[in-house]
Amino acid sequence: MELEQAMLGRRSIRGFTKDPVPRALLEEIIELANRAPSSMNTQPWHFHVLTGQPLENVREGNSTRMLQGVPPVREISDHGAYAGVHRERQVDIAKQLFAAMGIEREDKERRQDWVMRGFRQFDAPVSIVVCFDKSLDDNGTIAHFDLGAVTYGLVLAAWSKGLGSVINGQGIMQSPVVREHAQIPDDQVIMTCVALGWPDESFSANDVKSVRRPVDAVARFVGFDS
Repeated sequence: MELEQAMLGRRSIRGFTKDPVPRALLEEIIELANRAPSSMNTQPWHFHVLTGQPLENVREGNSTRMLQGVPPVREISDHGAYAGVHRERQVDIAKQLFAAMGIEREDKERRQDWVMRGFRQFDAPVSIVVCFDKSLDDNGTIAHFDLGAVTYGLVLAAWSKGLGSVINGQGIMQSPVVREHAQIPDDQVIMTCVALGWPDESFSANDVKSVRRPVDAVARFVGFDS
């Protein structure tokens, strides 16, 4: 797949088949993502690739704690409530997804189930927990930037191999559960996770593609001839 084709075609996949993903293919994807740039070549990232019973344990632990009302426990700062145009974009994509799935505003049960899908890693056959070296935590914003780069590389590489994925902050909102079952060392900070697998073509929300602003709305060109 050409790079431009992958970048334009990639979208977040939230419904997966139950087919397993071969370890060799996952290693190929991680090898590609590992070429991402990082500050001063520090390469602060670590991937913990879960499937099978460890992933089921994470799903169960996340879901149980959230349904019991246990407050989220993340190892990085939460973004808090979005406002203004950022909130508008958040609401717009939610409306697209609910419309695709036929979930009405009044249908509290299905809306709740949709929320819980994130804590279940979207029922994907693989979840990749993305961490960075704790020794860099005092300068976390730079490490966060580096992990953003490598995570985009990860989802783009997966798409190029026919796999779908969604970057899933919900999946690590109960980080003690994830740390326990993924056996993550104490010298690493949990940043996010990526739910990954073969896209389920019958899952309507997989067809949703978010609207992006045009170039003239996001970029300024200074010093160029008009």
